[in-house]
This record gives sequence, C-alpha cells and structure tokens, in this order.
Amino acid sequence: MSTDERSPEHDFDFWIGEWEVFGPKGKQLGVSSITAVLGTGALAEHWRGLGEMEGRSLNSYDPVRGCWHQTWVDSGGSVLLLDGGLVDGSMVLEGLAPLEDGSTPQPQRITWTPVVDGVRQHWQTRAGDDDPWTTLFDGHYRRA
Repeated sequence: MSTDERSPEHDFDFWIGEWEVFGPKGKQLGVSSITAVLGTGALAEHWRGLGEMEGRSLNSYDPVRGCWHQTWVDSGGSVLLLDGGLVDGSMVLEGLAPLEDGSTPQPQRITWTPVVDGVRQHWQTRAGDDDPWTTLFDGHYRRA
C-alpha cells in the first residue's frame, strides 16, 4: 500500500516507544512512554519530567471529523485539547489553552517530527491569530 493509500489511524505511529527527552542544549528534561492502545491506532502518553511534573495524553484519529485529537492533562491541573493531522511528515496539532487568569485562551501548536535519531516535539503559542508563534518547549525524544 502506498503512503497515499494508507489509513490515517497510524500516522502517529512514529512516536510509539520508550523515550528520554532532551532540551535544545542537550540537558535531559524527562522521560516519556508512548504506547499503542485498543488496537485502533490510538496512542497513550505518560510523561514524567525530572522535577515534579507528570502528564498524560490520549491521542486518536477521529474518522468522523477526519482529524487527529489529543487530550492532555498534567499534575499541575492543566488540560489541553488539540486537533490536526499529518503535514509534510510531521504531526501538527493545534488548539486553545485556557489561561488561569480567565483571559482569552491562547492558540497552541505542537509539532512532532520524526528525525534521524528520534522525534522532535516543538510546542508553540501566540497571543493572537496575527501574532508570531513563540516556543514554549523544544524537546528531542531519543529511544531509551
């Protein structure tokens, strides 16, 4: 089956694995376990930062809406809902993050790109639709 004929349920399979996660300067930030669940192409993430932070996400392709969806929750009480899909070989998911002060939610974009020695996760935000994207997190996943 060619890439064009492949079903999108497995577009995110490149992220499956046991990972050590490093920042742009090579410092380890945490570990992450990404597992396939339910035999449907869905993925479960368990992130453990080297500090106190821990988070989980459930990722799945929604055939009714024709997109991937991620629900993220973490030990700090944050919730993030993202939607999107494969763009030029990278998984790109976007959504709005509610702010603690009740102000207008900020657009969020997370891009996962397969690279030679793992996966790059680049999380960006911006104040409004016309503002430039700024980096919140730039992590490099390397197989544990």
